[in-house]
Amino acid sequence: MDYYLTLILLILSFLVSTLLFSFIIIQKQHSKLLPPGPKPYPIIGNLLHLLLNNKNNYNSLQTFINLSKTYGPIITLKLGTLTSIVISSPQIAKEALQKNDVALSNRTIPYTIFSTLEEHCKKSIIFLPSSTKWRSFRRACATRIFSPQRLDSMQILRKRKAQDLLDFLHECCKKGEALDIGEAIFKTVLNTISNTFISMDLVDYYDNEKFKVFKDIVFGFTEESTRPCLGDFFPLLGFLDSRAARARTKDRYAKLYAVIDGAMEERIRLRDSKPGCYSQEFNDALDSLLDLVDEESSEFNRHDVVPLLMDLFVASIDTTSSTLEWAMAELMHNPTKLHKVREELHQLLGQNEEVEESHITKLPYINAIVKETLRLHPPTPLLVPHKANGDVELGGFTVPKNAQILINVWSIGRDSHIWANPNSFEPERFLDSEIDFKGKNFELIPFGSGRRICPGLPLASRSLSFMLASLLYHFNWKIANEMKPEDINMSFSFGITLHKAQPLLLVPIKI
Repeated sequence: MDYYLTLILLILSFLVSTLLFSFIIIQKQHSKLLPPGPKPYPIIGNLLHLLLNNKNNYNSLQTFINLSKTYGPIITLKLGTLTSIVISSPQIAKEALQKNDVALSNRTIPYTIFSTLEEHCKKSIIFLPSSTKWRSFRRACATRIFSPQRLDSMQILRKRKAQDLLDFLHECCKKGEALDIGEAIFKTVLNTISNTFISMDLVDYYDNEKFKVFKDIVFGFTEESTRPCLGDFFPLLGFLDSRAARARTKDRYAKLYAVIDGAMEERIRLRDSKPGCYSQEFNDALDSLLDLVDEESSEFNRHDVVPLLMDLFVASIDTTSSTLEWAMAELMHNPTKLHKVREELHQLLGQNEEVEESHITKLPYINAIVKETLRLHPPTPLLVPHKANGDVELGGFTVPKNAQILINVWSIGRDSHIWANPNSFEPERFLDSEIDFKGKNFELIPFGSGRRICPGLPLASRSLSFMLASLLYHFNWKIANEMKPEDINMSFSFGITLHKAQPLLLVPIKI
């Protein structure tokens, strides 16, 4: 009996100490001129406020818009011991990501990810602080994976993977079958990325078991990294969080690691079996990174290859596939826009041609559709959170050291002060506009900006328009189940990325 009483007293003492520590931190930060925000409760801060408002995924983004209307374009939310600064204007986003790029260049790491994959986080281009190791990763991306020369050399691969999708759609046409277009796009993007990185198809269009495995890996990582847990707000209480979440994360990591590490070990064996005469038989990212490892005085080593490819793998597939699915959904929801883009394609290409990446610069409406989709449905609505290295002046306020910085690009994209009819899908707004999504125009930064801009942006900017044009040029599309365009469900769910809440079922019709 005394043992259990002592144990209970120790646990209570620990909890009280943790809560007092949290309260002291909150009070200390109140002495600084923080951005305005709703008044926090003692110890828990604004957690209760968010929980009461966030009954579904839409409200969790809409809440930030409502708060910015009340408190301004930069607000403070106290979430336990975590101070979050939410930015909802392009002007302050520019100040954060350009003027204060270095000072706000670190990352917050979700507790579930850090507690489960601590060693990976030390070699993660996503979570590493701005350091020598991180810069070596960025350099490898810029020169070995996403350089213009490398991407040019992989055009044939991307065309071949797009043709695989078209062949599958032709089979669906013959059978008159409806398909989940998001699923078909995901499989295509998955195989395109896996071939770009490790010269390997990972799924087959007719094998849903493998598809489910990789979809769970990709979507699961993003969901677990943004699912709130006690450890994010009260680190000392993290041990009380769900063990199931950590087990799921560990299992997904192990499956993906086995695929990429297995490909690397086989490639090293092949290279070692042909010393002095191996000449990049595969011409993929893995070969290029292993060449970099072999260079004298290289800061990039063999143990960096798999973590880098894993991060790029998950991020590239999720953002590209979700954007393409949203583009198709918006076009089916807006038939006049679909008719207009099909006219553009056939005016340029005529009949019985093949879409090439070189055509994309001559298709302004296709490019406008991609921009408009990224405005309305940014793949990462709050970007990947930044972290302040020290106290920083921002928008006339003090952002305290270790604060989490959220750039609300979803809110910026729907701001009526920036965009006319912000909730309407109107690609025409970009036809006579110089605004692009490559990090210079802060009213449209779906891939971020500054030193933490998405390293895969050069590949995404090529792939999105090309794949969308391929889907629209070769087929007419009909909504399944006799559904009308206005009845398409456009609701969404999101972890760190934005997904359609319900599948888009379409019937392809050969032209």
